[in-house]
Amino acid sequence: MHLFCPREPDPETRASADPESVKKMVDLGLSVTIESGAGLASDHDDLAYVDAGAGISENRDQALANADIVLRVGSPEVEEIAKLKRGALHVSFLNPFARKDLLKAFAEAGVHAVSMEMMPRTTLAQKMDAISSQANLAGYYSVILAAERLNRILPMMMTPAGTISPARVFVIGVGVAGLQAIATAKRLGARVEAFDTRPVVEEQVRSLGAKFVKIDLGETGQTDQGYAKELTPEQIEMQRKGMAKVCAQSDIVVTTAKLFGRPAPTLVTKEMVAGMKRGSILVDLAAETGGNVEGTVAGEEVETKGGVRIIGLNKLEACLPCHATQVYASNLANFIEHFWDKEAKAFQYNLEDEILKGCLMTHDGEIRDERFRD
Repeated sequence: MHLFCPREPDPETRASADPESVKKMVDLGLSVTIESGAGLASDHDDLAYVDAGAGISENRDQALANADIVLRVGSPEVEEIAKLKRGALHVSFLNPFARKDLLKAFAEAGVHAVSMEMMPRTTLAQKMDAISSQANLAGYYSVILAAERLNRILPMMMTPAGTISPARVFVIGVGVAGLQAIATAKRLGARVEAFDTRPVVEEQVRSLGAKFVKIDLGETGQTDQGYAKELTPEQIEMQRKGMAKVCAQSDIVVTTAKLFGRPAPTLVTKEMVAGMKRGSILVDLAAETGGNVEGTVAGEEVETKGGVRIIGLNKLEACLPCHATQVYASNLANFIEHFWDKEAKAFQYNLEDEILKGCLMTHDGEIRDERFRD
């Protein structure tokens, strides 16, 4: 079977394969082809892929037409789906709630499409969970970026001229990205506080050396997938009032409440931003889906009249393309390996498998998930 990894369009810096994942897939018995230049932004030249056992193609259309499996980072253009052979497997981020046109095109083309966003949050699927692997890097980089923009240092410092107090960092949302942001800020010497609507994460926050901010919201909890449950309007207002006091004292605030398939909740209002100190930094990791901060502009950095900088850059993980490619390529290779029949040297579609039930969007000309059929 032939596997093809096309070059991603600008401004995407990540690739769907690195030399290590190529070796793994070649060992499975796959013939792997990489589009020329696909790995340059992540510091992998064509020769590195050749050394790993891949072929290099400069004819994208031909490689797509020959491929039994296509791996990407982002979703393809609708016009390109028709170039794939019937029965081919396409794996990438698809944003299915916003791009139902893609699912229709995949079904009409007879292509089996897997959405990496829909990968179940289970122990078995953990090594394939690209959302988590990318969120880890985004959480790390959010603090590094804020530290670079901040006009003061993060750690406490004893000097002959006096003691410099540590910067205060407030992380809102203690998922994968939030935990990594907390850990990074602590390593840099900041005083860290964190809040989440799920009381169950308090122990994780404290284990990283941070303080868990308690705001009594009444009954809250988390979904089966581990995400925070949606709050009532009354709970949201109580949450904002409690967080406003912490934001006002903070030098850096990182918001991480990015909801898949829904607009991001507004956690930090304009009034809360106005109450923050001049020179403080807000990093909004949910900028692409509307933002957690009023005043966030997706893809940009803006400064308020009060001197607060709001960073709404998209896909912070893509600012670290080498490691973002490494972990994403590993997620994809692990997915292929999990369903690979070594004797038949083919991808096996076990439609009763819990992983495929969650992430296989189209199969045999049909959209499988009823949420997207109409």
